[in-house]
Parts: sequence; C-alpha cells; structure tokens
Amino acid sequence: MPRWLLVALLCLVSVLPLSARAADRPDFLVDADWLAERLKDPKLVLLEVRYHPHRHATVGHIPGAVQVQRFADLGANDEMPIMRFPSRAAFQATLRRWGINDDSTVVVYDDSSTALASRVIYLLDLYGFDAKRVKLLDGGTIGWTGFNELTKAPTAPRRPGNVTLKAPPAAAMAGWPEVYRRVVAGREPNIVLLDARPSDMYDGSRIQHSVQGGHIPGAINIVSLQGVDGQSQQWKSLAELATMYKDVPRGHAVITYCHDGFRSTLTWLQLKALGYKDVRVYNGGWGDWDRTLTLPVVKGAKPFDADFDL
Repeated sequence: MPRWLLVALLCLVSVLPLSARAADRPDFLVDADWLAERLKDPKLVLLEVRYHPHRHATVGHIPGAVQVQRFADLGANDEMPIMRFPSRAAFQATLRRWGINDDSTVVVYDDSSTALASRVIYLLDLYGFDAKRVKLLDGGTIGWTGFNELTKAPTAPRRPGNVTLKAPPAAAMAGWPEVYRRVVAGREPNIVLLDARPSDMYDGSRIQHSVQGGHIPGAINIVSLQGVDGQSQQWKSLAELATMYKDVPRGHAVITYCHDGFRSTLTWLQLKALGYKDVRVYNGGWGDWDRTLTLPVVKGAKPFDADFDL
C-alpha cells in the first residue's frame, strides 16, 4: 500500500469518532473549552443553579456566574406547591435582574447532572426566549473543574436587562385536570404519561418529599437522570437516549412529571433533543397530585393496578 494512502486512512480513522460524536450530541450542549473562550463576551450571561445554593459562595462558581436560587427564582413563590411555574411577569423580572436581554446568549450549568439547569431552559422556552441563544454546559461544575478553577469572589451585579417574554403556549404544560381526563379517566391511546423519578419512588417503596408513595395511574417510569453519566455528569449520546425512550412513540403526546419539576424538565429536554414534538410538563407534578389526598394513586411497578386494569 502506498505510504500516502496509509497516512490518509489513519487520518480518516482518527477523525471519524470525533465527527460521529459531534453528530450524536444536541447542538445546545457546549463544553468547558467553548465557555472559557467566551467568558468575556458582554452578551453572554452565565447562570449557575446548585442543589445547595450556598455552595455558590462556599465552594465557588465559574467566574462571572450569576447565582440562581432554584426554589426562590424558579418557582411560584405564592402558590402551593411552591414549584409550580412562575408567571411570565415574575420570570421576566427575574431574567432582567440577571441582566438578560433579548439578544443575550444564556449558558446554564449546575452540579446535578443538568436536572436543575434543564428547568431554567424549559422556562426560557416556555416564555418564548430564542432557543438558539440558550446553551447547556455539559458536565456542569465537574466538566469545568477538569482544567479550570472556580472562584469564591462575588459576581459583580449586572446591569438590569430588558428581555421581553411572551405568553406561554397552552400545549407546553399540563395541569391535573388534563392528566386526569386524558390518562386516568379517558385512557386516550395517543398520549404517554411519563414519571421521571427514581423507580423506588414510582413504585411507592420509598416516600420522600411527599405524603404518599406511588405514581399517577397510567404513568410509565423512565428515570431521566439515567440519560446522564453519573460520574462525568455529561449527557449520553442521542443513540443511547433513543434506546432509553424506545417505548415512547414519537407521534404521541407526552406529559412528563416528577416531584417538583426538575427531573421532568430534563425528560422534556431529552425528548426535544430526540425530535419529539408534543412534550408537556405537568405544572406542579407529584407535589401537586399527591397533596390533594383524593386523586387516585397506584403503587407497584406497573402503570395500573387491579382497580384500573378492569
């Protein structure tokens, strides 16, 4: 074989895995190198959502990151449960406080396998912010600290932004009446109710952050956090996500829920990355359904129990 041909083949082999990997990743994912090159861009707004918000100061954050307090900033503070979605006006005021304009590039990261960051992205999409301007830091704090450092220095307040949000489309979220009518009572064949929580919460063997154990009748269980590598906190490939959601028909409407709307918005983001069109998030989730104490609940590993199998 001619030497030049051998060299060409070796080069092709070395490049193919990289290009294949790039094609198998959502285009909204960015890595630490991408972010490091753009940290000083005046139009970039970097948002950090930590599971324990105080660690923004005590552990540190990426330089310039604005602290997002996941309960106070991302929920409806005066409603029950408190993690129903904030109103357009309230969320717009929050974004403006963070210095976000209509032409800002918003990069979000967390320390929780992107489950917290996904809620920010969902709310931005819900209220009409340009999705092309929203990025998710793959790997979060772990991805950043591989070759970069965090800082404990306070982030300087940003100049208030002027972003203008839109009214949310009705098909972007669901309430308990829709879930009850279409899934529990109606048994509509072209809708999937998807519980994104851990399996032991779904089957009721572990009760945490709730009054009751179990799930909404008719819900299937796909744990959204399984779509993210637990050590690197990086997203798995689109092919792996497609396998994970293989039992969810692409042409069906999907309503996803979890306890309080973080893991369910990760499901929403994963399904959107796979090309699903009609994906809704139950506003309030299990925290809403569970605390009524009157809506029906199923325990066990199957969508329906004996009462609903009749």
